[in-house]
Amino acid sequence: MAGRRGDTRERIREVALKLFIRQGYEKTTLREIAEELEVTKAALYYHFPTKEAIVRCLVQELVALIDELIAWVEAKPPGPQLHVEFLGRFSEVVSGDFGRLILFVQHNLPTMRDIVGAGAVGERLTTLFDLLYRGEDPEARLRIRLALIAVLFGNNATVLTDRRREPQPELALRVALDLASPRASAVSTGT
Repeated sequence: MAGRRGDTRERIREVALKLFIRQGYEKTTLREIAEELEVTKAALYYHFPTKEAIVRCLVQELVALIDELIAWVEAKPPGPQLHVEFLGRFSEVVSGDFGRLILFVQHNLPTMRDIVGAGAVGERLTTLFDLLYRGEDPEARLRIRLALIAVLFGNNATVLTDRRREPQPELALRVALDLASPRASAVSTGT
């Protein structure tokens, strides 16, 4: 029975995340989430008594994903090879839940500050960026930051990347690699 409870909780999380991104946290009601899931509000309340509880769950997941990235970067030596490897890994992570969770945070910043505070996600992202920047000059730091933005935007279907508004992760990764380390991307892509 525990597996079914987890499945329902996961479905609630997925539907809520989709609705929060599409129409915003404030405009999404628990009734709409329940209707989308085809369950009663009582069933929804059993798993998440409030919308805030859903948001806290989403933020915990995002923080856990960032912590995994931090641990991965900490285990690697600094330098251009780290940047190339990290951008590939980051592209994979962003194409999954991480990208949608970041999009949710971006679209709902005031709510995020009110419910979970400003620090949890921001502080961890700063730690991650600081680890990536270890020993780098200002130009390299800017290149890395722009590369991360390229990966985020290229994996985000709501950003106009072509006329169909479809994500283009391969293009984004290629541009990101060139931004982060032009010499390293020429070697890694064979150009």
